[in-house]
Amino acid sequence: MEAKELIQKTESELQKILKDSREKLRTIRFNLVGAKVKNVREIRHLRKDIARIMTVLKMARIEQSKSIKK
Repeated sequence: MEAKELIQKTESELQKILKDSREKLRTIRFNLVGAKVKNVREIRHLRKDIARIMTVLKMARIEQSKSIKK
């Protein structure tokens, strides 16, 4: 998922996507131990998506705190 797409989403949508991504990463890691995963690159992509989501959430919180201080 691209950052442009994430910026347009609401905070609640981002939280849901973040929760789903973390759950998917967790299951992939468990399957990796059992040698059931064939696409190991998916772990890297999920980790990067999670980082992007967290960055957008942090940016939104900073924007809110700036607007409150004014």
